[in-house]
Amino acid sequence: MGAAVKKTISLPPELAKEAEEIARAEGKTLSAVVQDALRATRAARLKAELRGIQGYWSRKAREKGLLSEKDLERYLRK
Repeated sequence: MGAAVKKTISLPPELAKEAEEIARAEGKTLSAVVQDALRATRAARLKAELRGIQGYWSRKAREKGLLSEKDLERYLRK
């Protein structure tokens, strides 16, 4: 992973308490809980971006009448 970079963050008291409870329950450090949360947020953001891209290209394909892989193959051979 490389060297860790220390950062100071501020959390509302209820969120800090919840993060500490999660750390205790999962046997992790608070830092590990925050890292997991950031990774999950990044994954969710990338997944949403991918869905948006898929939706865009699906709409474009439907506009051209491409409803199956065979339709796409025929279109690409033109």
